Amino acid sequence: MTVVIKKSGDIASILEKIGSLPQKRRFKAQKHCGVIRLETPPLAIQQSMRDEWK
Repeated sequence: MTVVIKKSGDIASILEKIGSLPQKRRFKAQKHCGVIRLETPPLAIQQSMRDEWK
């Protein structure tokens, strides 16, 4: 959605236009913290993935 705010508009109309925008849902990363259990350290996984190119 696009809202056009003119430079000559007053503060009340600008705030009203901004307030009429729909609110976005935010990603909650804390919910996923510690979910994946790895057998090998992440650095070892990264190095093995880099070696695949050779």
